[in-house]
Amino acid sequence: MSIRLFNTLTGRKEEFQPLVPGKVGMYVCGVTTYDYCHMGHARANIVFDIVYRYLRYRGFEVTYVRNYTDVDDKIIQRANERGIPSQELAEQFIRAFDEDMAALGLDLPTHQPKATEHIAQIIALVERLIARGMAYAAGGDVYFSVEKFPTYLKLSKRNLDEMQAGARIAPGEHKRHPMDFALWKAAKPGEPAWDSPWGPGRPGWHIECSAMSMALLGESFDIHGGGKDLVFPHHENEIAQSEAATGRPFVKYWLHNGFVNVNQEKMSKSLGNFFTIRDILKKFDPEVVRFFILTAHYRSPIDFSDQNLREARAGLSRFYEALQGAAEVLDAAPPSAAVSGEGAQLEERFREAMDDDFNTALALGHLFDAVRNLNRLLAEKKLRKNPEQLAAVRDLRETILRLGGVLGLFVSDPAAWLRQSNLAALQDLGLSADEVEARLAERLAARAAKDFARADQIRDELAAQGVQLLDGPQGTTWKVG
Repeated sequence: MSIRLFNTLTGRKEEFQPLVPGKVGMYVCGVTTYDYCHMGHARANIVFDIVYRYLRYRGFEVTYVRNYTDVDDKIIQRANERGIPSQELAEQFIRAFDEDMAALGLDLPTHQPKATEHIAQIIALVERLIARGMAYAAGGDVYFSVEKFPTYLKLSKRNLDEMQAGARIAPGEHKRHPMDFALWKAAKPGEPAWDSPWGPGRPGWHIECSAMSMALLGESFDIHGGGKDLVFPHHENEIAQSEAATGRPFVKYWLHNGFVNVNQEKMSKSLGNFFTIRDILKKFDPEVVRFFILTAHYRSPIDFSDQNLREARAGLSRFYEALQGAAEVLDAAPPSAAVSGEGAQLEERFREAMDDDFNTALALGHLFDAVRNLNRLLAEKKLRKNPEQLAAVRDLRETILRLGGVLGLFVSDPAAWLRQSNLAALQDLGLSADEVEARLAERLAARAAKDFARADQIRDELAAQGVQLLDGPQGTTWKVG
């Protein structure tokens, strides 16, 4: 089965056929480096990390480019507020972004270009557009003429006349049409600037991505990704300026992830309802955040809340409990040459889900089914004496781990992860491990004194608080839930 993906440009799912067989060029818009990243950034970057991982799993050689926008109005304004050079601010938040992505377990892209390192390519691209009559210089600025590009707005499916009716040319702008956009901005006092044929200035936002992507992937490439909020104007303008300069299709497939919502509203800095990745990781394990993101299809909105993250942690715990249980059984089992087809069937279902527009929600559903099968096998009383069932346990465990690796999941030691997860869940209940251990000691003393009524009462009181006691041959353990 071939991969099918939803192309924003055509508005439908299409069979994925890269421009060069076996190779994929992918560009994803990175961050504007003026502040810490929030959960919206986490979702976008996790989504395209999965696309990157899955394409490699499917055998493609992927060149993945994710940029840094390190010169921009927001960066300059924030730097001026702090009284520091804009590049110093940008470098600070580039480091912060790298730390956040590493904490979330993202694979490094092939290239991570900075806009300020591609000024020569940006200027050359602007010159090509002027030479083709698609852009014009005015007052030290350079603007792209949208009326000269007949298919402008083909990505966002908007109407230029309707948009023009509500658009205005701001004071100080030298546009010929209200929808024309800046390719190059004349220098202003206190702003970073580079020499250009139009005088000192700096690049506009949109031209940066066209120059960087074409420098590293060529004038046409396979996949361009980003959040839905980038469809217009950013990606729309990228298409216009790139295709106007080259006369060639810019990108074959456009992929856009859905928003992270809080109380039914899009999470964003402008609305003030955002949570930084750093704040979230103080309360939740990074793998929980990744698992939470993958429980929804990447194009769908996802509702962020502490409760939803707690549910994701509980779901992830089910996997780690099964993986730990399987490892313990297999470690104690005798060697066996028995084989099983359980893993192959699971992998086939997993691939079908992921081939259908990277449907991680369905893929996780199949992995949950496999965990249920694994737990059923682990509950068999004569499991250790049944080579075929042991082979199925081994096959399922190894396949779950391998496919989880494609999603960036199940990478921790199960015992260590479950211990930390239990402590975090206990903290959510307003309890501490010391309190639970003290109650366990009290229950143990009651049982030793044959006061079983008191022992049962302590067990029931802890259960009412959300703590489950597990009596076994090695003693009593506890877990939340």
